[in-house]
Amino acid sequence: MNGAAPSRLLFVCLGNICRSPLAEGAMRAAAARAGVAVEVDSAGTGDWHVGRPPDPRAIATAARHGIDISGLRGRQVRIEDFDRFDRLIALDADNLRNLRRLAPPSAGALLSLLLDHAPGRQGQAVADPYFGEDAGFETAWADIMAGVDGLIAELRGQRSL
Repeated sequence: MNGAAPSRLLFVCLGNICRSPLAEGAMRAAAARAGVAVEVDSAGTGDWHVGRPPDPRAIATAARHGIDISGLRGRQVRIEDFDRFDRLIALDADNLRNLRRLAPPSAGALLSLLLDHAPGRQGQAVADPYFGEDAGFETAWADIMAGVDGLIAELRGQRSL
């Protein structure tokens, strides 16, 4: 890893038990493989699952891809996150709107959708698997990996941010 300060990324979905913990785990693993310095966390805009582990289906999906997210715990976005992190990355448009509404005027973080970082996927949402079958978690994983791969390319300076 280079000597530059690590990028600080916060992945955000609604409850912080499905998509955002998957994105947190995927980004940590991808950054380690790529030698990119990052600090990664995840949070939800809602408070229903604060302190709870990720959905068992999300844990199983990550495990199938060699990543352990079982130790993560849900938390809610806090005002200080807008200055603590360089980027708050929403998994869908509703959560991006919520982040924009919550952001203090002095917020330093950039806000985006995860798939804004995937070529040809700008403006798209990561599939929400919560109310569906287990297969929906693999669809969400594929979406997340498309965004994570784009973010890694940006952080390595291979694509513009």
